[in-house]
Amino acid sequence: MIGRTKLLSHFCLKSSRSFSTTHEVRSKVAVLGASGGIGQPLSLLLKHSPLVTQLSLYDIAHTPGVAADLSHINTRAKVTGHVGPDQLKAALEGAQVVVIPAGVPRKPGMTRDDLFNTNASIVRDLAEAAAKYCPKAMIAIISNPVNSTVPIASEIFKKHNVYDPKRIFGVTTLDVVRANTFIAEAKGLDPKEVNVPVIGGHAGITIIPLISRCNPSVTFPNDKLDALTKRIQDAGTEVVKAKAGTGSATLSMAFAGARFAISLLEAINGKEVVECAFVKSDVTEATYFSTPLVLGKNGVEKNLGLGKLSDFEQNLVKSAIAELQSSIKKGESFVNK
Repeated sequence: MIGRTKLLSHFCLKSSRSFSTTHEVRSKVAVLGASGGIGQPLSLLLKHSPLVTQLSLYDIAHTPGVAADLSHINTRAKVTGHVGPDQLKAALEGAQVVVIPAGVPRKPGMTRDDLFNTNASIVRDLAEAAAKYCPKAMIAIISNPVNSTVPIASEIFKKHNVYDPKRIFGVTTLDVVRANTFIAEAKGLDPKEVNVPVIGGHAGITIIPLISRCNPSVTFPNDKLDALTKRIQDAGTEVVKAKAGTGSATLSMAFAGARFAISLLEAINGKEVVECAFVKSDVTEATYFSTPLVLGKNGVEKNLGLGKLSDFEQNLVKSAIAELQSSIKKGESFVNK
């Protein structure tokens, strides 16, 4: 039988990671949108983590059933289910980490930006609740378009005078996971042993894999490098098309979301962890930007910046800035209109 910690590592973490349960902080994690296509498998992976002592599930429907189902799993996290706005306070109070996968999924022909009108309102309302009931929590936003929903959440926290840019994250981990996987496939490597930083944003040309900084080092001819970069940038559309109208990248996003949430919990427990995420930033002309971050007990401990880029990657950054600025402004304007 695979041991509990080993199985969690296999699900969510790089193979080099391990964690002790000896001196843990008691950690409540709230998942907002827990009954959906991302929320359910994400909650399952979090239930498996020994770092989670309370798993609080919220959605507008079906959460009691999801909570009852997960509560039968013999891991330490206590699971509670909460339904509707009246139960948001109970869902959020005392949470150290809040993960937000709530919203509608992409369908064929839709861009992430097409989701804006629906998901912007959802994230706004959930951020309002988090700002009221757990203002010091780490907020991990999965709901697309991330390039706009993170600024929305930030503006809401500002309105409540509880804004801390070190604690609000757009989860871009799936771009890293995809880059690791696709490069490993191309080079015949173990994907668990590949690590590629992905910077920028979380949509189309704003997704910038730094293949020149891949560990272990890899090289590709220019045409293959361009094709691989485009595949990483368009990987979400690849899944939407393959599912033929039945959904978007829910399982892989749940995997990536769990990895990031567990990294936050590791950091809260005193371990120095590096993850890429979309955060408030002065690294480029875009006021939010994803780069490798050192995570600590209070969120972002250090932004590691762009680092050394190839000429190809520098051009990708230049091409992404205008779109990022537009998406950021759209999110901020939604709150401040």
